[in-house]
Amino acid sequence: MSANRVPENGEKRSTHALALVVQAVDRANQGIVVCDESGTVVLRNAPARELMNARDGDLLAEKAIEAALGRALTGSEHEEILDLYSPTRHTLEIRAFPLGDGPAPFGAVALVDDVSELRRLEAVRRDFVANLSHELKTPLGALSLLAETLNGEDDPEVVGRLTSRLETEARRFSRIVDDLLDLSRIEAGAIGTLTPVALSAVIAETVEAFHDQAVTREIRLEIASTEADITVMANRRDLTSAVANLVDNAIKYSEPGAAVYVGAGRSGERARLWVRDEGIGIPRREQERIFERFYRVDRARSRWTGGTGLGLAIVRHVAAYHGGDVSVESVEGEGSTFTLCLPVAVAEAPSG
Repeated sequence: MSANRVPENGEKRSTHALALVVQAVDRANQGIVVCDESGTVVLRNAPARELMNARDGDLLAEKAIEAALGRALTGSEHEEILDLYSPTRHTLEIRAFPLGDGPAPFGAVALVDDVSELRRLEAVRRDFVANLSHELKTPLGALSLLAETLNGEDDPEVVGRLTSRLETEARRFSRIVDDLLDLSRIEAGAIGTLTPVALSAVIAETVEAFHDQAVTREIRLEIASTEADITVMANRRDLTSAVANLVDNAIKYSEPGAAVYVGAGRSGERARLWVRDEGIGIPRREQERIFERFYRVDRARSRWTGGTGLGLAIVRHVAAYHGGDVSVESVEGEGSTFTLCLPVAVAEAPSG
């Protein structure tokens, strides 16, 4: 075509259509890489470019995509899963197809998806189902065995002891169900109404509620220095539940004679409510996982103390939907400090 010739309307439309196609491909969620019949890449959309630039293992991924396109150019479809381990594990799903209906494709396209989060969620789901089955099976098995033993028992002392065990296991089963329902509601976003809540009131209420439990376990439960007038926008029931879970854990994982302190302070626009114990502590390698559902550092102790393994998961979700977070600092043999950070409630400007 002469450099001075004005493109015809059909050519303009084709150029415009091609530009629209390129723009549409660029906005796709998955990575798309297209090559011609010689294997030369002629198109790589934005997600594919980001995917290749975001990983230390980009060279490995690039070679895998090139190999997939090469196989597609032979006329066959190709699919593979690629695991990258640098710096952290990421999983790519690569699918390549030939372009053209004839025996000799005029090109190939590779679709690349980062399925790392999907794989992680699938693993979490599998672990949750397995853990839930195990956790429910334990009290149900105990209830069945106790009921079988109680059947036909005439000794009043034995009957009383077995009945007490039945009540304990029934309460444990009920706590697991209640915690599951709470966790499901919170994860579903059913948070209810948020109102101004004073942290000092929540702390006082929680410490009073756990006073008898602390005395029974010979634990000193105290309110530490708490700044006055720290208010957050929260669902009071859920916030109280989160703090109660932290205090409950602190008491359960402390030895007789130790102390548990609860306090609150403010750092800029963030409120910090903390629970510190002098308990057994948490190994560093376990600290990232303790907020997972049913994850326990010491399973035997948790069952002995009646824990459900869901308390810290509830705390994490309560913190998240309030726009905050929860963290832990712990040293084995010295104790742990859990800190719940939430945005401070913004005071309304006076009217008029």
